[in-house]
Amino acid sequence: MNVAAPLIIAATGIPALLIAVWSGRPGTAHARGLGLRWALIALCMFLGATGLYLAGDSRTITYAVVIALVVAVNALGISLVLHLRRGGDGAPRQ
Repeated sequence: MNVAAPLIIAATGIPALLIAVWSGRPGTAHARGLGLRWALIALCMFLGATGLYLAGDSRTITYAVVIALVVAVNALGISLVLHLRRGGDGAPRQ
């Protein structure tokens, strides 16, 4: 069983988790929302790595896990960008 790909994906989730902790430090609602989004990205990376590991040699399951991982992380990335565009008070920036 190949464990290199799941380990690499899990390793890339660690910086996202550290960014989540760092960005949520100020305690404002905007910072908590930012930290939450980064933590969800890290969680998706860890779950994707676990799914790839459990998929083993099944190509169909591996493709399904990779596609789900790409969709989830990109959706959270878009949510992160939209959250960053909002100001600290929740109003859209001009």
